[in-house]
Amino acid sequence: MNYMPGTASLIQDIDKQHLVLLRDRRTLIGYLRSIDQFANLVLHQTVERIHVGKKYGDIPRGIFVVRGENVVLLGEIDLEKESDTPLQQVSIEEILEEQRVEQQAKQESEKLKVQALKERGLSVPRADTLDEY
Repeated sequence: MNYMPGTASLIQDIDKQHLVLLRDRRTLIGYLRSIDQFANLVLHQTVERIHVGKKYGDIPRGIFVVRGENVVLLGEIDLEKESDTPLQQVSIEEILEEQRVEQQAKQESEKLKVQALKERGLSVPRADTLDEY
């Protein structure tokens, strides 16, 4: 068995289609063209996939350079199983509208939680004052 440590093991995955989950929760799908010792990636023919419920939409992004520290997950896409998904593909406009509605619902839910806690005499730190990492 020829084992290569670290990112060198990804050399065999060059020119294959991969899914990349980023730290900011975005999902990218593209062809891996380059990788370095820091796990920085270059993706070609990249699309950003947005999921809302059982629907998804793809936004074309072209060539995408990803800094290695932002990668949460990297996986090769099995082209045979990709078509077996129970998800429904919709247009970019439709998925962006669904995403906007979902985000508004989350914000309203969060406001109600904060209000209920304030009524009970509890305070909630603002999200922008917390350290994300």
